[in-house]
Amino acid sequence: MSDVVFTDPRIGVSMSVREEFDEWATRGKDRGMADRHWHTAKHVLARMPVEDGDVVLDLGTGSGYAVRALADRGIERGYGIDGSPEMVHNARSYTESDDVAYLVGDFEYLPFEADSVDHAFSMEAFYYAADPHAALSELARVLQPGGTFYCAVDYYEENVYTHEWQSGIDIEMTLWDRAEYRQAFREAGFYVAEQDTVPDREVEIPPPEDFPIEGFESREEMVERYRTFGTLLTVGVAP
Repeated sequence: MSDVVFTDPRIGVSMSVREEFDEWATRGKDRGMADRHWHTAKHVLARMPVEDGDVVLDLGTGSGYAVRALADRGIERGYGIDGSPEMVHNARSYTESDDVAYLVGDFEYLPFEADSVDHAFSMEAFYYAADPHAALSELARVLQPGGTFYCAVDYYEENVYTHEWQSGIDIEMTLWDRAEYRQAFREAGFYVAEQDTVPDREVEIPPPEDFPIEGFESREEMVERYRTFGTLLTVGVAP
């Protein structure tokens, strides 16, 4: 079991991140996060080796759905970090568990002492980090030896169907390929325990005669997007 002690977080959340996601939360867009991501997030969460008494961190928590799911597995404490105060405010309002807390902050300055967190998770958020290399180094600092970081993203180089996302958001997003994720993890000091793709098998794919549809010219493209590319999962283990 870990005793988490907060340090001076030096939090200076990027205004573009704050403004973008505050606006999302104000419009209620956060409430659909669980529905949009749960298809693959639940499989990633199921792989995490969390145990009773663990302290777990959720980076880019949004509505807080993932850390609430982890709390149901008996962890001692779950912390959701988000750059948007409005997201954090909403996540708190959706959460009844006393084992969960939400904090406003940057991925690059985590308000925890070294070796004080057992496991970390991030779903569809890591590519928003202003400095992803610094974020990985910070995670390596706060995780206990043997602690894990489960990083799940749909927006990655091989998944060409998500590249257009950048045009719809003002925040500069990091577009890495699979090898770049592995390299960045290793440079931060992580061992890369595994890397694979988690397919989304729950999104309904219409029959071929219904195509083209919004976003896809053919059924084959939609199958590739959800069943083949799906979500890229990279798992790092702290030394």
